Amino acid sequence: MFLRLVPVLVIAACARPPVVEPAAPTARDRLVVVLSIDGLPAYALADPRLPAPTLRRLIREGASAEGMTTINPTVTWPNHTTLATGVPANRHGVLYNGRLLRPGPRKPLKVEHRDRNDLVRVPTLYDAAHRAGLRTAQIDWVPHQTTGTISDAFAEVPALDGPIESEMVAAGFIRPGDLAEWKQQSITWRDQVWLDAASYMVTQRRSNLVYLHLLALDSTNHRYGPMTLASLTAIALADARVAQLLDAILAAGMGGRTTLFVVSDHGFKTVRHQIRANAALRAAGLIEGTGAELACDVWAVPEGGTAMVYLTNPDGGELLAARARAALEILPGVAQVIGPAGYRSLGLPLPGQNDQMADLLVAARPGYAYFGGDEGEPVMALPEGVTMGAHGYLAGDAEMNAVFIAWGHGIRPGARLGVVRNVDVAPTVAAVMGIQAPAATGRALREILK
Repeated sequence: MFLRLVPVLVIAACARPPVVEPAAPTARDRLVVVLSIDGLPAYALADPRLPAPTLRRLIREGASAEGMTTINPTVTWPNHTTLATGVPANRHGVLYNGRLLRPGPRKPLKVEHRDRNDLVRVPTLYDAAHRAGLRTAQIDWVPHQTTGTISDAFAEVPALDGPIESEMVAAGFIRPGDLAEWKQQSITWRDQVWLDAASYMVTQRRSNLVYLHLLALDSTNHRYGPMTLASLTAIALADARVAQLLDAILAAGMGGRTTLFVVSDHGFKTVRHQIRANAALRAAGLIEGTGAELACDVWAVPEGGTAMVYLTNPDGGELLAARARAALEILPGVAQVIGPAGYRSLGLPLPGQNDQMADLLVAARPGYAYFGGDEGEPVMALPEGVTMGAHGYLAGDAEMNAVFIAWGHGIRPGARLGVVRNVDVAPTVAAVMGIQAPAATGRALREILK
């Protein structure tokens, strides 16, 4: 009996189809999300008491860095541009959260929000993904882009008649009146809507590359200071948003096909003194008049830990620069006044290369930050017991370091890195997607990839 069964078993074994491993998902079957939690410092994640269980889970199951250096200026739009291009500001050209406008000689300068196409001077990773036939999406990612190489967009200020906005209204995600009163709504509520928009892109639009930006933590840190009770609560809320995004990814059946990068654009410092550079320039006779009659030979644009200083009188030349330097460098809280000779080492363009760049750059000491206003005392202490927060300090400051976490498909679990650079994010995302970051000077972090 046994002898007669052997051939049968052999035949059956030979006839059994070979085991076929499931094919790796192609780029068109994949989802890569780059989520920026605005203003989340690397030092916050180093605190084991931080109320962020979802981020802790992603770190345990994926890869992370001790911190991530940012580029100058350490503000949102320049660093978001670096995260999407892999180049510093002297290459991509973005120096503000918008575009600097020069109204004319001896007129104060201002910054105005503009579209990506009016700001970014190099191709982005989502340009490359679009050319590769992949579906791209941006939700509150700045500089914003709503057409062209972005397939679907839900902007920082959504359009009343935008296609995604209209679909979300029809599906009951948002009420029409909420869009009309968008700017009057709380930033925590807007974060939730942006998260809902990202979930909609994932589940309904089947995006391949999604850039998502959450803003409430940054607003909280500015108003109350980093690592305060308000700040920790905002971090916990951001962590809950990440959990909601993961739930949406699982609901879309994309759990095994998704790679998630959680990053931030900059860190934060506590502020106890305000510096009004323009008040100091007024005291030095470089600004006069008020309102419509205001005229200036020099004007400073604050960016928190630094301020950009411009010579607005075309006849002033080196004399005006020397007067401005003398008026600013004597102020308490001013760490240094930097001229164009120091810009290259900071990754900043020269004024002749980029019309957005200043003639001088002033940096603040810890505890001080630059604010607007051209009247009153140039340096003022905050009231007792009051703290605020700021970024914009020089990128060499470790408190400006951002976070880097990678999780999911293609990521090596347990990979731990020291301090990485944010110019390396775009090439790393590109490597996961199997495409090229067209402009990147950074490198792919292949030590975290399977």
